[in-house]
Amino acid sequence: MMALARAVTLLVGLGATCGHAADIGYLGPPGGPAKAFPSPQRPVAQIVSPSRSSEERRDSLNEAGRLARLLELKPGMTVGDIGAGAGYHTVRLSRLVGPTGSVIAQDVTRSYLIALARRTHRLKLTNVKFALGEPHDPRLPAASLDAAILVHVYHEIAQPYAFMYNLARALKPGAQVGIVDLERPTSEHGTPIELLRCELSAVGYREVATHQLAGDTGYLAVFSPPGQAGRKSPGDIVACANRAGAR
Repeated sequence: MMALARAVTLLVGLGATCGHAADIGYLGPPGGPAKAFPSPQRPVAQIVSPSRSSEERRDSLNEAGRLARLLELKPGMTVGDIGAGAGYHTVRLSRLVGPTGSVIAQDVTRSYLIALARRTHRLKLTNVKFALGEPHDPRLPAASLDAAILVHVYHEIAQPYAFMYNLARALKPGAQVGIVDLERPTSEHGTPIELLRCELSAVGYREVATHQLAGDTGYLAVFSPPGQAGRKSPGDIVACANRAGAR
């Protein structure tokens, strides 16, 4: 029990190992408040599951390997798995970045993180940390991430402008953000690429590349965050107009 307590000391107290309510805390200070940002002018999908499909199928498509290659993830990096859910990428990234690196598994659903803490303990993954965020703020330490991934989660972010703005604070200079989603309406658990480009551009992100992924895994859009000089004030962010593809 003490080993697990040490492994998840930034998030889950000892009660998580015993099935009791866990003492879940935040890794970072709060960012800009939600009310300072515009709301999305399109539907937001409900969070319905901690996993999109079976891990065996995802492995058969080499989802994790292809993502790591396209984002040039390497040993020693600190990577944020934003919306980690059941931890498919957290587990694989933990092994990739190795003992000199770390993974911060972030989610807004407490029960998902508790289950993931147990999983990483069983697998003896000691380089995983945890962060319980809020719908408008991932609550991560400033300049802590070499890269961040959001895999089939962007369409479920209730306050995307605030969330991505606050996520930018956690990214180191030169860091990249990889967003995986499907080319379908947000109400159908996807994000049309043009809508994604518009919303991230509104916050100040710059698109680096877009890749089509194998099978039904969708696309990977890679962005660089706004630098300090390019950061807009929340009041200057203008929400993208709702479009038919986002219905």
